[in-house]
Amino acid sequence: MTPRRVFMLLIAGVLVIAGSLWLVSQRHLEQATLTGDLVLPGLQKSLNDVTEIRVSKGDGTRTTLKKGPTDWLVGERDYPADSGKVRKLLLDLGALSVVEEKTRNPQYYAQLGVEDSNSPKAAGTLLEITTPAKSYALIVGKPARGQSGYVRIAHTAASLLAQPAINVDTDPRHWLDRAVVDISDQQMKEAVIEPAAGPAYTVARTAPQQNDYKVTPLPKGRELDSNGAANGVGSALGSLQADDVRRAAAAAADAAKPDHGIFRTFNGLELDITGRTEGEHHYIALAARSNTKEAQAEAERVNRRFPGWQIEIPAFNYQAIFKPLEDLLKKPEPPKGKTAKPAPLKKSASPNEKTD
Repeated sequence: MTPRRVFMLLIAGVLVIAGSLWLVSQRHLEQATLTGDLVLPGLQKSLNDVTEIRVSKGDGTRTTLKKGPTDWLVGERDYPADSGKVRKLLLDLGALSVVEEKTRNPQYYAQLGVEDSNSPKAAGTLLEITTPAKSYALIVGKPARGQSGYVRIAHTAASLLAQPAINVDTDPRHWLDRAVVDISDQQMKEAVIEPAAGPAYTVARTAPQQNDYKVTPLPKGRELDSNGAANGVGSALGSLQADDVRRAAAAAADAAKPDHGIFRTFNGLELDITGRTEGEHHYIALAARSNTKEAQAEAERVNRRFPGWQIEIPAFNYQAIFKPLEDLLKKPEPPKGKTAKPAPLKKSASPNEKTD
């Protein structure tokens, strides 16, 4: 047998093998469109092996979720992710099953939101899931009736109606673990507030059963607007959540004086909070100390979680933490002016008197 003939046989063999692999893959894709079949077969058994999830849209927005040694991180912030939200996404993807096949015509993909996400106007969201053994790519389109939605496996023709509905968001902020601290009103003992503008003051009470906080010092001749005027300061750290996070930058020499507060609980936890406002954004930085063994674990959690971070919080939370003293006080009455003498009454004409 000549070398040329051997070479031709080798080429033919390679083509046969490639064709067989293509047919197998196509047969697999055809089977995936059967009602009840898993859209991403194999993923359900590999959920614990997933190392990265990428969520992106054609307009350039994206979020990268990375599995760390102990938990998930939002890559764009290098900050802990909401692990419950990530876990739900993975469980939903693993259980995603076909309701029915829809169109294979690319002209109609946009109606379902499953067109390729290479255009800024593309409505779909591309999900890329990575495991050591295999990677998956799914375009998540528009929601449909009930708990279902339209999807298409990337680089395949068939668009599918599938359930459960997959909810994804490409904004990194919406994947963050938003929990900051949760100190209830029952736990708070006192707070020393030093607003950037205005006098410093302390709100305090001697026992959790005491309903209202005492405020000191009060300006001469002024009083609280009500007995419970300072209660909002005492409850300001209850269920506090972050809108966003950023790495703390060194403050410029001419930076405005920050707001500052020290909050102390009955069990010995002390939170030192520094705040800054930049336009419509409100940031705080936290540090913790424990004065008892009971508070040690929480203090360590705060110091482990937040060093070097500025936490953006809603404006109403910020205003509750650093409330100016003037906002707690009864508004002074305007100075009383001289009482004007009433104008003399005009004498009415009697019926018998003539008038001009």
